[in-house]
Amino acid sequence: MTMHDISRRKLLQATAAVGAGAVVAPAALAGPALATTGTDGSGAPIWAECPPAQLTGRIVRFGDPDYPTASVGWDELFVHNPLVIVFAQNTQDVVNALAWSRQNNVALRVRSGRHSLEGWSNVDNGIVIDVSELKSADINPAALTARVGAGLNQLEAVTALAQQGLAVTTGTEGSVGLSGATLGGGFGFLTRWLGMACDSLIGAEIVVASGANGARAIEVDLRNRADLLWALRGAGNGNFGIVTSLTYRVAPLRSVAYLQATWPGLDDLRGVFDRWQRSAPFTDVRLGTQLEIHKSQILLFGVLAEGTEAEVRALLAPVLSVGSPQVTVQIGGWGEVYAGFQVPTEDEPANWKFFSQFTRKPFPPEAIEVIRSFMAVAPTEDSNFFTQAFGVGAQAKQPAGGSAFPHRDAIFYSEPGAGWGTRGVPDSGDPLTPAAQAWIAEFSQALRPYVDGAYVNVPNIGMQEWETAYWGPNVERLRRVKAVYDPHNVFQYEQSIPPASC
Repeated sequence: MTMHDISRRKLLQATAAVGAGAVVAPAALAGPALATTGTDGSGAPIWAECPPAQLTGRIVRFGDPDYPTASVGWDELFVHNPLVIVFAQNTQDVVNALAWSRQNNVALRVRSGRHSLEGWSNVDNGIVIDVSELKSADINPAALTARVGAGLNQLEAVTALAQQGLAVTTGTEGSVGLSGATLGGGFGFLTRWLGMACDSLIGAEIVVASGANGARAIEVDLRNRADLLWALRGAGNGNFGIVTSLTYRVAPLRSVAYLQATWPGLDDLRGVFDRWQRSAPFTDVRLGTQLEIHKSQILLFGVLAEGTEAEVRALLAPVLSVGSPQVTVQIGGWGEVYAGFQVPTEDEPANWKFFSQFTRKPFPPEAIEVIRSFMAVAPTEDSNFFTQAFGVGAQAKQPAGGSAFPHRDAIFYSEPGAGWGTRGVPDSGDPLTPAAQAWIAEFSQALRPYVDGAYVNVPNIGMQEWETAYWGPNVERLRRVKAVYDPHNVFQYEQSIPPASC
């Protein structure tokens, strides 16, 4: 995106409204602003309890040469133009930015990997507090713990741990922020073996709103503020504060067997899908599997922790016996294998739309036919129907201290996803946008009789009762935790958790 493109999109200027009733004066960007809580009887200001905050860190303002790059997200379907972006270099930068936003009444959003799938980690004419440059990894192999900066993406985390023969559950896309994935739940090939990513989260440093207009960093673990740790495990994305580091319990992992099978076309879909859903979620818990269905092919991926080629082929034999798939198996370290199936971001479509859902009973033939019929007319080849096996496994059990993630009884997760447009070329996908959005809406609606729930990391915009869909019976408890740590609802966005009323 260029500055010309920004002008063409008719941006509001820095003096425009920055939120519901919030206004920023031009001077607010030049330096610290003095905040008051009102005036005394003589009209003199009463100063707030916290000293005026000043932005620190790597600061990118509207109009700076690097602003277009700094403001763009992974999903270019959503374009937002914040007033200022603070790339925190340490925790104090986050504290300062949060206090500054409160003192200047500026709308704020929190960002790590830029993969917010509805663009909610960005905001027009507000401040984005970006933690992506908080990259650190303090790994203790003897204690099987790792404290990492919130700026690591999943590939960086997997690589750092794998160098010491260790692993934790992550999603499969390396460029996704580790903290965002974990705080929403987090699942991937190691889920059935190690549990959800959030299950391994045993501590965090988080910057929360403090007092009338300040901020402070606090530590959270099973002994300190265990209620907040519970909430961060599945509902921590921008609801309670800004996580700056995460501490995980990690597991030894020397090698994996990685299998990929490909069926051309969709003729074998009914057999492949049915065999997969009735076997993969219930087999050896070391095996994690995904199906990815495109309009021209069906893909099966399987990772067997500490497994051999013979073992992974045997465990997936019920699925591989359908048709004549092309099958490859790789044996290697988890870091090596994980890096090998990453797609460069620049090669991905610019625009994406998804719909998340969980399934607790196997799909009947008519549901599989819904998938086949919609995929046959998918708007692009990049569009797909994606599944992740749950079922029997570590994710079915709550971790010590519990978690806000509720979908532990699912046999699998799935999502239709539409991808279109050329990355870095504004408006390149516009001709396809109406058709792609209609396709995903109709597809998800056709599957409603066979699914329930939703995944907060893949938000369903416009869904009624979305709180219950994401967090089930945990909604009221989450609202009570919110009332303790963010009673003024500083951290809010389109589907954020509101605090419980007194």
